[in-house]
Amino acid sequence: LFPYTTLFRSEIPQHQASNTPRLVDKFHAENTYLVCLCGNQVVGMVAARGRRPFSLDQKLPNLDSYLPPGRRACEIRLLSVEKEFRNGQVFRGLTALMWQFGTEHGYDLGVISGTTRQQRLYRHLGFVPFGPQVGKGDAMFQPMYLTLEKFEKQAEVFLRQPLRPHRPVSFLPGPVT
Repeated sequence: LFPYTTLFRSEIPQHQASNTPRLVDKFHAENTYLVCLCGNQVVGMVAARGRRPFSLDQKLPNLDSYLPPGRRACEIRLLSVEKEFRNGQVFRGLTALMWQFGTEHGYDLGVISGTTRQQRLYRHLGFVPFGPQVGKGDAMFQPMYLTLEKFEKQAEVFLRQPLRPHRPVSFLPGPVT
């Protein structure tokens, strides 16, 4: 598993205390992990899966009644970036990878349980909040969705460059060839 688990567990206190920093996601076997490395160190990751039921299905009855009809949805989860790499480059890279993954697999809608601590960021990306907040205590989440069209419109501003499919791009700082 990825070393993101300690960071994820400590920043979003929704899981029970444990003697181990390892946290195995209940959808681990079905997730596709998009990962950013600095050398051999995982510095950022996000998971995606298109198989229902989503974790959000279990938190919000009648999920489909809140979503635009006729869409092929995937759930985006477990976003984590190590603190010393939160300068934007890693997150922008993960965002571009998520777009590429979604388009390659035919997804045109992403759903998230967005932490209430990052609502401004999600709205900047084009996410639309829906339904009541879910969670409890310090781990409150707002269900949100993002259409492919809305993201592509927002992406040029957010990524500061047009999206280009199927071309490797380095989002780490420093000189690149």
